[in-house]
Amino acid sequence: MNHRPGIVPIVAPGAWLRRLCAIVSLAAIGVVAGCMPPQPPRPAMPPPAPAPTRPVTLARHPLSGEQRGFVRLGNLPQEQTPVRIGVLLPFSNGSASTRTLASNLMKAAELALFESKRRNMLLMSADEGSGGADAAAAARTLLAEGAEIIIGPLFSQSVSAVAPIARDHAVPVISFSTDRRVAGDGIYLLSFMPASEVKRIVSYAAQQGHSGFAAMVPQTAYGDRVAEAFRDSVREAGARIVDLQSFVPENGEISQPSSQVAQSKPDAILIAQGGALLGDIASTLAADGAGSQQVQLLGTGLWDDPATAQEPDLAGGWFAAPDPDAEHSFDVRFREIYGSNPPALSVLAYDAVSLISLLASGPPYHRFTPEALSDPSGFSGADGIFRFDPDGTSERGLAVLKVEPGGGFAIISPAPRTFQASGS
Repeated sequence: MNHRPGIVPIVAPGAWLRRLCAIVSLAAIGVVAGCMPPQPPRPAMPPPAPAPTRPVTLARHPLSGEQRGFVRLGNLPQEQTPVRIGVLLPFSNGSASTRTLASNLMKAAELALFESKRRNMLLMSADEGSGGADAAAAARTLLAEGAEIIIGPLFSQSVSAVAPIARDHAVPVISFSTDRRVAGDGIYLLSFMPASEVKRIVSYAAQQGHSGFAAMVPQTAYGDRVAEAFRDSVREAGARIVDLQSFVPENGEISQPSSQVAQSKPDAILIAQGGALLGDIASTLAADGAGSQQVQLLGTGLWDDPATAQEPDLAGGWFAAPDPDAEHSFDVRFREIYGSNPPALSVLAYDAVSLISLLASGPPYHRFTPEALSDPSGFSGADGIFRFDPDGTSERGLAVLKVEPGGGFAIISPAPRTFQASGS
């Protein structure tokens, strides 16, 4: 069987021989006896409640066949239906950095399309603009052109505007938002979800013997999501929370929350912050007697920044992030073609198009079903494995990295290569 570059499904060990063709290299794209008395067993944690899912909307105008105005490919026989992919990004956003990000996401999508070698796929772009009405109008344009699936938009308010329009046509949306409130009922979030990072790093720290956790989180929507995930993850790990402090990142006032965290005597502290303020927090904690020499510092994906490795007060800290070795191949290919380094989020657009390429062999208008997109075995992307959960959020196989004393990062717990539980 011939293979094509792109996303590949993750195969459970028992299905190895049946689906050998699913294995593709990451470069192609594309988790004591002694004197002490015996301790009583720890009571079993109750199973977590299943995540609520949105009710499925009944599409009033499902996309089911060719219509006048649908975009065609000149080199495709008339009897074949092309795979039309709508790409909805903020190309004209008021922020220059946002426009640049949108441009690089589009470049990554084009790279995945080229590497798929599929002559029946095309990308149709539309402008998310500043969200709201702009995004809704752009979604209608894409649907009028025959988009069978939509990649984007980037912002949650745009997803909220686009969602009812896409659902009315039974067209799934793969968004890059991290706001899980907009997920579900045909809306899938292919993004770096804070909950996955927090769960990975807290679980790893608990496995290494840490049991008293504290956290410092910003008073932002991101901080709220981290705090929720922190509570859930510590509980699931059978550990305890000794303190949870928030701070206002805009004013940089961290002395009081830092002092309170230090006084709680944790043995691990999660700092959900990046950039210069992360270094300030680490220095303040050290001055309060809870630095990296006394307490295990933990981080989220915001630590995945070269500047983090240069902060001496973060040396020895652990954080969860995609495997840097896996993503290196994508970075190299992007740089060779476009002459610049891709922003971290660019890989999401690459993975989205590669996933669509994998599923594109199905019958037209029935290729991207919830069952196909939410395959529990997951897929192998450019920076590791991922899968969509039934609630529309995504889960990633992440590595745990350590900030080295001399600078740089070292992988201390590799990312898993399958979502299949060991021993199952």
